[in-house]
Amino acid sequence: MPHRQEGARVAHGFPHRAAVGDSVTALYRRLSPDGVQRYPASVLAADVALGDDEDLHLGTQRVARALVRHLRLPEARMVVSFRPMEHAAAVELAAGPEYFVELNDRFRTRRRDIGAALAHEITHVLLHRLGLGFPGAAENEILTDVVTTYLGAGWLLLDAFRQDGVESQKLGYLTPEEFGYVLAKRAEVFGEDPSPWFTSDVAYEAWVRGRAEADRERTPPPLAGAGWA
Repeated sequence: MPHRQEGARVAHGFPHRAAVGDSVTALYRRLSPDGVQRYPASVLAADVALGDDEDLHLGTQRVARALVRHLRLPEARMVVSFRPMEHAAAVELAAGPEYFVELNDRFRTRRRDIGAALAHEITHVLLHRLGLGFPGAAENEILTDVVTTYLGAGWLLLDAFRQDGVESQKLGYLTPEEFGYVLAKRAEVFGEDPSPWFTSDVAYEAWVRGRAEADRERTPPPLAGAGWA
């Protein structure tokens, strides 16, 4: 599946609220609450970071294996390659046991975002194995972002969001605030605080806005329990 990349113009807010809610519901129905509880800790930054002196291909394979383990995918071997392409990444879905992931050539020099791109694509593999999907392509991509985030790897996608004088980039199909919102929903369940993980200032700000929206949902409106008088 293609994994969209964004330029300077990035959508904000919560335009996919209904699809996000449907995705969380579908995840719980497929895995059950007990199944979701098998993902109590988010993936560690150290496990999915490539060192500057690390071999690109060997390091990418290592990160892919770490994400396969995190997402509890059995016997899923990822073969990762780089090539010029329009999208950020793509995965070939088949019966396995090997899955072929292609990453945009730009990640050769943007190693810090390889884990984010792989997280989305490897979640596609998880959803394929679970038989979990929606009829529309756009809804399926939103589902993939939501599941990646809710199961503890999607904070990488939000942290790949950057807008400054040097570069502008956003990975994934959710808005930055929607990533923050799903992270907040996960944090409610598992008691995590993703705040220290962000290296991108704009990603952190999006997390704060998403958390505020999740908090607002939990707060009943004034006088909600009062009579008409």
